[in-house]
Amino acid sequence: MLKDIFECRKRLQATQVELDSLQSQLRVAEAVFQHTQPAMVTDARARIQRVNEEFCLLMGYRPEEMLGQTPRMFRSHHHDQAFYDQMVATIRATGHWAGEVWDRRKSGEIFPKWMSITAVPDATGEVTHMVACYTDLSGQKHAQQQIHQLAFYDVLTGLPNRTLLRERLQQAQTEAARHGRWGALLMLDWDDFKSLNDSMGHPQGDELLRHIATRLTATMPPDATVARLGGDEYAIVLPQLGHEQTWAATQAETLAERVRRALAAPCQVAGTDYQGSASQGLVLFAGRSPDADALLKQAELAMYQAKQAGRGLLHFFDDALERQLIDRMRMERALRTGIARDELLLHYQPQIALTDGAFRVMGAETLVRWQHPVRGLIGPGLFIPLAEETGLIGALGQWVLRAACEQLGHWRGQPGLDRLTLAVNVSAAQFLSPDFAAQVLAFLQEHGAPPERLKLELTESLLMDNTEGVIAAMTTLQAKGVRFSLDDFGTGYSSLQYLKRLPLYQLKIDQSFVHDLESDPNDAAIASAVAALARSLGLEVIAEGVETQAQQRMLAEMGCHVYQGYWFSRPLPPEAFETYCTTTGVAQLPTH
Repeated sequence: MLKDIFECRKRLQATQVELDSLQSQLRVAEAVFQHTQPAMVTDARARIQRVNEEFCLLMGYRPEEMLGQTPRMFRSHHHDQAFYDQMVATIRATGHWAGEVWDRRKSGEIFPKWMSITAVPDATGEVTHMVACYTDLSGQKHAQQQIHQLAFYDVLTGLPNRTLLRERLQQAQTEAARHGRWGALLMLDWDDFKSLNDSMGHPQGDELLRHIATRLTATMPPDATVARLGGDEYAIVLPQLGHEQTWAATQAETLAERVRRALAAPCQVAGTDYQGSASQGLVLFAGRSPDADALLKQAELAMYQAKQAGRGLLHFFDDALERQLIDRMRMERALRTGIARDELLLHYQPQIALTDGAFRVMGAETLVRWQHPVRGLIGPGLFIPLAEETGLIGALGQWVLRAACEQLGHWRGQPGLDRLTLAVNVSAAQFLSPDFAAQVLAFLQEHGAPPERLKLELTESLLMDNTEGVIAAMTTLQAKGVRFSLDDFGTGYSSLQYLKRLPLYQLKIDQSFVHDLESDPNDAAIASAVAALARSLGLEVIAEGVETQAQQRMLAEMGCHVYQGYWFSRPLPPEAFETYCTTTGVAQLPTH
């Protein structure tokens, strides 16, 4: 009997230990349930049995509002019924499901969360409960949206950027090929945006860019993509313009005209009315069109053609433009190589002075030529503009300046040549370089050229860019003997305010006034005024483009006694120019 009692007590003690352990585990489980991630427990019929505090905070409900309900109360209708059917099927098959679900909080806010559901069976394997745990994905989604926004949208205007535009353009091309229809890419650039930025400030410039974005978006059809490519450049993809090319071109042109009118209307910038215009380039595309990058280049080329033609214009891209682009790229590469390989050469157009009734050669203007290995001798009109547009003008100008100094050094000590001056045209990009003055002096010293025999010809536009810097560089070089001529005087601003401050030696009457000197009284009056102004300032005056004896005589009567033009001589290669100076061209009237 005592033995049985002892055994019974022993079993009771073991049971108590087990109960204590179980209660401890339950307390831990309760703590985990209450204080970790949001969790919910349902019965086998999906009736909510328990929720923890984190779940209440997540969903915005009190526990008593949810107990006895089903999770259907949280549905946002973001997912269809097939989604939930698949979820139930997976739980029945595997006892588990996990995935992203969009639910609705009590406030009505729809938000994403990661949900993990685990089925809990009893000892017989029958599912009695289901436990769902949640993670709020709102912050993560917001971060993803911000990253996407930064990657694909312009910060200033909120429009798609170049990357997203390129994707949309590729999609439009694919759809055009699939359905046999035409689309268009319209690119536009604000005319003279730099002047607005410089005069009113960058914040006002940004305000204008936002105005443009708003107007473009309001003007375009819903299926269009309006993007900002950077700066003041915008692009628009028009994906559906019809199945016939002519009709598509007409539709695109109509939309471009709508853009022009919308952008031409005044807008408020910094509290004042501002009115401007944009140049537009348009290219059509269909199933066999080039890739997106090629289309962007074609639209850009058409846009620049419109900008060169004037303000507020539209230009269509065509094959001729593409050929021009290819030729221009080839010419640029060839010119870059030509400068490096010393394929350039100088010709000299004599500058003639009338002294005591006789003409004598006082010097020449250097005119660069390009001895192309295939195309032969190319005049400056075909490659100087290209050099200016591509940034090669600095290297080209440096070559000319060095070659002119070398020629002056070669003439030094040669009778009939050692007193000649050489005039060299200097571009703004070249002259405004910080080391320009030092570079000129180095070339003179390198070749032993007398500084007083070098004459640098500057244009009025150069003087307007940075007057103080220009005057400083001119003063440095003048102190060493270099002379300066103001080229094309009368064709620019002709500001007397800066003219009196410049250390000039000579004014040049532009050939546009000389050409019609005999027939146009206005040209004659301007030429006479320039000559009189030069005399009053103590400057020499020279006229270019003198082609007839009558022009020379009229200029002489105005007080201009130095000339340059075909009446005296065309530009000559070095050997022919030296011969001209030492024999036929001195102290003789030209005969024609």
